[in-house]
Amino acid sequence: MLKYRLITAIVLIPLVIAALFLLSPAAFGYVVIAVCALGAWEWAQFAGWHCQAKRIGLAVVFAIVLLLMQLSFSDITTLANEPIILYGLWAGLAWWVIAILLVVTFPESAKVWGKSVIIQVLFGVLTIIPFYCGMMVLRTIGYHSDTFFGAWWLLYVMLLVWGADSGAYAFGRTLGRHKMAPKVSPGKTWEGLVGGLITAGIISWLFSLFSPIPVMPDYLLVTSIIVVVVSVFGDLTESMFKRQSGIKDSSHLIPGHGGILDRIDSLTAAIPVFAGLNLLIFNGFGL
Repeated sequence: MLKYRLITAIVLIPLVIAALFLLSPAAFGYVVIAVCALGAWEWAQFAGWHCQAKRIGLAVVFAIVLLLMQLSFSDITTLANEPIILYGLWAGLAWWVIAILLVVTFPESAKVWGKSVIIQVLFGVLTIIPFYCGMMVLRTIGYHSDTFFGAWWLLYVMLLVWGADSGAYAFGRTLGRHKMAPKVSPGKTWEGLVGGLITAGIISWLFSLFSPIPVMPDYLLVTSIIVVVVSVFGDLTESMFKRQSGIKDSSHLIPGHGGILDRIDSLTAAIPVFAGLNLLIFNGFGL
């Protein structure tokens, strides 16, 4: 299993970086739409749709909706003022506040949403659509002054989440004693969260020192801490839905890693929250 995880990571990480820096915004958007459609295909199981026809149908609906969104943009290289993007980010910020409450109160919260297909599909909409909006707006932020400006920010968020996750794993394995959410994910500990936050602080500091784009260090540290905490609940939220539906992995699309959602669950929270904090609440990019 470890061998497959390492091989998959070695293959996927360069592909992700290449997509960030080499693809045009439109082509990048098509890649994100494909990822989101696969995520919707996996999400259908959370709603109890195990029939392939229904799962594929949901994936196709998501793909069509996102494709129509992308084709409706007047200028795909300037999305920071696009109304549908901003509405998507606000929806994402609201959803992740709600999701945190659902995780904290699980399994009691499942009595409200656990048997409703409509609500669980809606949760999928609130997870996947804002993720697309966040990915696209971050990729195109400052595009006309520096075509790679947004790519660096997206890469930073990904490195932040992956690094914090690794730090949390290391601290949790060696020092973990106090369970963070035992009814959702018994492996998560408060010590691990602290380790993840320490790692996030180090990554934020290093990025401030060596970033090829302008960065406000104090502001970046604060927003990074918030994003990492939310990303942990992104992971926990997917774990909650899998536990409720009796699923171990969202799929087996990625050898050694499970499914698409298993790999991007933290990012589905981190990306729209990072974009929302910077564009809707603060002027974090200084543009």
